[in-house]
Amino acid sequence: MFVPTIGLEIHAELRTATKMFCNSKNDPDEATPNVNVCPVCMAHPGVLPTINKEAIRHVLRVGLAVNGSLADYSELDRKNYFYPDLPKAYQLSQYEFPLVSGGELAGVALTRIHIEEDTARSTHTSDDEHSYVDFNRGGVPLMELVTDPVIHSAADAGAFARELQLLLRTLGVSYANMEKGEMRVEANISVAQNKGELGTKVEVKNLNSFKSVERAIDFEIKRQIELIENGDSIVQETRGWNEDSNKTFSQRVKEEAADYRYFPEPDLPKLKLSEVPDFQTEKLRESLPELPNEKRNRLAYEYGLDSNAVEAYVFDSKLLTFFEEVVTVLSESDNVAKKTKLASNYILNNLLALKEGGRHVTERVPTRSFAEVVSMAYQGEVSSNAAVELISSLVVGELSDKSMKEVAQERGLLQENNEAMLGEIVAEVISSNPGPVDEFRGGKEQALQFLVGQGMKASKGAANPAKLKELIQQKLG
Repeated sequence: MFVPTIGLEIHAELRTATKMFCNSKNDPDEATPNVNVCPVCMAHPGVLPTINKEAIRHVLRVGLAVNGSLADYSELDRKNYFYPDLPKAYQLSQYEFPLVSGGELAGVALTRIHIEEDTARSTHTSDDEHSYVDFNRGGVPLMELVTDPVIHSAADAGAFARELQLLLRTLGVSYANMEKGEMRVEANISVAQNKGELGTKVEVKNLNSFKSVERAIDFEIKRQIELIENGDSIVQETRGWNEDSNKTFSQRVKEEAADYRYFPEPDLPKLKLSEVPDFQTEKLRESLPELPNEKRNRLAYEYGLDSNAVEAYVFDSKLLTFFEEVVTVLSESDNVAKKTKLASNYILNNLLALKEGGRHVTERVPTRSFAEVVSMAYQGEVSSNAAVELISSLVVGELSDKSMKEVAQERGLLQENNEAMLGEIVAEVISSNPGPVDEFRGGKEQALQFLVGQGMKASKGAANPAKLKELIQQKLG
């Protein structure tokens, strides 16, 4: 029995106006190479870096959100290594004194969170004869989060990465789009034959999707187990991930911390965080929005939503805003709890199904009109199918300034609830179908559905089937 152990190192580019140590623009969507550069981020002789205050604040807020310990003293270090995509040939990072120590997220213990600068972006020609470097990304503020080696499955590693992305977006500190390289995962993986033991660690770098994270970890666990079972040793190394072959491949022997020859950056001041008013713990805490777990607990308690609905809203802030605005409108009437659950069902099962590229599906849907459709469906004024038709019309912007009830009436979507009129239909159905009537009275429930169907046919689909069923049951005792 082999026990896998996984630790994650996750980098996230931070949302700031400028880069980490200069005034060059931080624009992840800039397509023209080498326009957001300056003498500082290009490491011209004689230039001096300055620290981006907002980037430090972002990392401290993340630290508070994960219940980590914020440093009072911190400093930046030079991480010396061959960086073909950093003109200084070293990276400004943190080693001994990170901004945040400890903490926990999604049940996973954290080691540290620190700040550093991102590298430039290298591209290579298909024949591998030429390489090009775009320095727009070079020097962008980068947060690195390191977990303890306490994860034991690929699925748990993927779940942690998703939760971190959600947290970063909730805090507004990073867009964290993995497909754009704004969030990148590296997994340290080992296997051992006994629980509590650690095997030889292998690092898989630059995983840029949650599926890649899970597939790479699963592959590496299997690869290492096969090596051990065959009597071979595992080499401590850095490996890459090939999306086409779904395999890891060797890149280089893994470096230790000593190989980077860290030393404090002499051109930047030491950070005494307690002396910076904007970095006071209480002030930082006041800036935190409702965090994902707080949101989960509130949605379940306040609205009685199941876990699937809660997760859908927690991961889509625009959808949650729309849902809560609809609930506010519904709160102006009675039976709010039942209408709220019905509204959630229509949002998650029908409105989301109409989602297309571009704008969010809720952007063209007036909350008051949507709430009116929900109320009409709850009261039996329109069928569920009619409600979906009206919702579809709202999404594509077909409807005028008329009320949804007026629109439903114009389209012949209103259900008939008049008991006197329906009573006449029920009497006709019962007199015309003595056989099914006797079967129902004999206990055959299917006969009731047949009679309701005959009533719907007689009303040309206008009758409220629930009301029709109720009247038939009353008539037949």
